[in-house]
Amino acid sequence: RMIAGLETPTSGRILIDGVPVFDSEKGINLPPNKRDIGFLFQNYALWPHMTVYENIAFVLRVIDAPTSYIKKRVAYVIDLVGLQDKAKNYPNELSGGEMQRVAIARALASDPKILLCDEATSALDPQTTSSILELLKKINKQFGITIVIITHQMSVVREICTHVAIMYEGEVVEKGLVADIFANPQSEVAKELIRKDTG
Repeated sequence: RMIAGLETPTSGRILIDGVPVFDSEKGINLPPNKRDIGFLFQNYALWPHMTVYENIAFVLRVIDAPTSYIKKRVAYVIDLVGLQDKAKNYPNELSGGEMQRVAIARALASDPKILLCDEATSALDPQTTSSILELLKKINKQFGITIVIITHQMSVVREICTHVAIMYEGEVVEKGLVADIFANPQSEVAKELIRKDTG
């Protein structure tokens, strides 16, 4: 929430691509719409009265994108997430996995540098989780978008991430390459999370 600009840190700095979007000492605090971030919520956060197309287009209307661009961009991201035949459907006509795909398309509509995923797979069954993670990997590889995943599921970390930071009570207790931390966790928190994950 702090990276996205939805919460204000008490101190410190947040840099995106080396540029501060928050700096407590310099008084910098860019609003969420100026941070070039797409946000993916746990509960999809789709508007129930809007179709798939309208849910995605809404983000671009807010930033006053031209109508011709909105049509092209929405069609592009709907195709990217594999929902070409669902553009006129409403959220209540979609499965959980399809709703998360709409949410991904909406987050990508504004062509962000970073995609923040807040527990994006925790409400999904294992098979759907796997297909969403495959989609995120494809997006990362194809567009070079940095994806930040917040999750309690170490299996998700192992599946998709290259780097990991493990937090406990608001503090980073361990960070590094996923392979290194899984092979040799140093903190008790990391050891416990990995133990739970591997059973």
